[in-house]
Parts: sequence; structure tokens; C-alpha cells
Amino acid sequence: MSEYQHRARKRFGQNFLHDAGVIHRILRGIHAKEGERLLEIGPGQGALTEGLLGSGAQLDVIELDLDLIPILQSKFGHEPRFKLNQGDALKFDFNQLNAEPHSLRVVGNLPYNISTPLIFHLLSNAHLIRDMHFMLQKEVVERLAAEPGGGDWGRLSIMVQYHCRVEHLFNVGPGAFNPPPKVDSAIVRLVPHEVLPHPAKDHRLLERIVREAFNQRRKTLRNTLKGLLDSHAIEAAGVDGGLRPEQLDLAAFVRLADQLAEQTTGA
Repeated sequence: MSEYQHRARKRFGQNFLHDAGVIHRILRGIHAKEGERLLEIGPGQGALTEGLLGSGAQLDVIELDLDLIPILQSKFGHEPRFKLNQGDALKFDFNQLNAEPHSLRVVGNLPYNISTPLIFHLLSNAHLIRDMHFMLQKEVVERLAAEPGGGDWGRLSIMVQYHCRVEHLFNVGPGAFNPPPKVDSAIVRLVPHEVLPHPAKDHRLLERIVREAFNQRRKTLRNTLKGLLDSHAIEAAGVDGGLRPEQLDLAAFVRLADQLAEQTTGA
């Protein structure tokens, strides 16, 4: 049928999911229910959309590609619980959805080129979000779910785990997509903490400490943080300045950020 003849666009990073088994497994993992508020980012040709609407949930979708709008409207526009928002998810104001706090369930097969900035954009609206289920490049999911001590542990792991509990649900091979990507994918669940386990005095200073620490991840903290904290300040935070950044857990980075906050304010 001609309405479905849409070619995936490289500039949008499009790879359309078509494997029915994978689609069913993702929908089972999300387990949407009647009356819930769902937001799907980048629905593409609607592979997940149909199942999400079938749950009885209220579904908003955000799609950037103008060529996909008529396809989505023809498939789902008659459904009163479906609302299509054309635009860029990176610039979308999630407050316009008028969702209750901690109610919004976000779903997306995210283009690899925008996945990290989009996750940070969503985390800035974490007060609205109950959970997020994303299809991402497998190596990105491994970084999100990483633990201290390994090469995957870094800025993305720390800043996402500051806000969320992370679960690497399952992997998806290239054959589940059209066209097949050159990399493996994975499904991740992110659940924003209702109470932060390690709240920082100043979230921006935590971001700064983490960014500086991992700019030269092979160097010791004493060297990478010397523009922010001297050896005495690092030790005062209960951290060994001779360690490399990947050896520190989230709580240690928060202590370093709080030390910088005290130093900055004189508190």
C-alpha cells in the first residue's frame, strides 16, 4: 500500500522497527494500562503506537518528519486518545501536556544521534515522569547501566543514575529494523527517583565536577580536578586524590561537588 511507502531518512537517524516478536516484548515490558498518560517520541510508522493505544492509555506522540505525519494521522487520527505533535523532541516543552507530577510514561525508539541530549532534556523534566522505556544503541545502554570500576562508567552513567534507577532489559539485533542499523540495540528502563539517593547541594556543580573528572579519564582526580579542588579539598570530601574517576561511585562525586559548593559559597 502506497501510504506505507516511506523511506527511512539518514538525516533523522531513522531505522523502523518491524519485528513483531520484539514489538510484543517491548509492549510487555512497558505494560501500559487504561487511563495512563503515555508519550511516544519518534513513532515512525507506528510499530509501537498501535499496541500502546490498544492498552487504553492516553497517547501523545512527537514526530519530526513531516512525511510521516499523514501516515500516522491516517492510521490513528480517528482514535480520540491519540494526539499527534509535529516537532523536535529536543525542543519540546513537556509542560504543555498538562500531565500530573510523576505520571508521564515516555517511550521511544530514539535516533542514535540525539539519544544522549534527549535523555538529558527529559531528565530536566523528571518531576513529570513516572518512567521511560527507550530503544537505544546497545553501547549507550551499557553506559547508562554501568557500575563504577569499568570503562563504561562515565559522565552519562553518573548523571542519569543521579536522577534514575536504570534497568537494561534486553538486547535487539539489527534484523529487527528496516533498514538494519550497523550496531546492536537494547531496551532500557529509566525510573526517576521520587527521593534522590544522593542529593547534591548544587546539581550544576556536580555536572561540572563529573565533566572535568572525565575529560582526561586516565589521569588521577588530583590532576583532573586541580582547577576546582586542591588535594586537601578532595581529601576533605573523603576521596583519595590518587584514584582515577572511573573508580569513584556516585556518592563520592556528590561529596566532591558538595565540597566545591562549600568552597564557592564559604558555607
